[in-house]
Amino acid sequence: MSNKARQSAFELSKNIEQPYDLYNHVPYRIAVASNLLAMDRDAYIKNLTGLETREIRVLLNVGSYGPINAADIAYQSRLDPYSVNRAINTLMKLELICADNDHTRQRSKFVKISEKGLPLYEKVVAHMREREKNVLNDISEDEKQLLLSLLEKVELRAEAALAQSAQQLEAQGHTITRDQKELIRWHKRSAK
Repeated sequence: MSNKARQSAFELSKNIEQPYDLYNHVPYRIAVASNLLAMDRDAYIKNLTGLETREIRVLLNVGSYGPINAADIAYQSRLDPYSVNRAINTLMKLELICADNDHTRQRSKFVKISEKGLPLYEKVVAHMREREKNVLNDISEDEKQLLLSLLEKVELRAEAALAQSAQQLEAQGHTITRDQKELIRWHKRSAK
């Protein structure tokens, strides 16, 4: 399997002195793969759930790690807290997740998969397992572990770079966004 056809279909621009070759830019290629693997692009998952990508990701996190609060879902999925809270509210309205009454005394609300949400979660997970098997068809277990290790390094370094950039802006007296503040918190949490 090769992407040579796509690579050869696009010549670097001759209108710019030093055009950037996106085909060999790792973050760009990761983003392209991520776009192709987005859950709402998968016709089966989209048809099965009718949910947006962030809602599917939150449902998966709640099913896999629940009871869990919004801050932990945001940290685990790297979705911004606003998107996580919107997804939680949508999933609660659809009765796919519910509040965890064992955590009512906690400062933040914990949610868990509901009886109605469990079968959907299980169907999505079964399809994801099959999809992973197909996507990684000719990748060995050692290569998979290497890929996971490399992705972890990329994630942590990207998080550190974004947090550092936000901290520098803040130190220069600029106002930073909630997302940038969250990145700083995530980075501190990851550094522990």
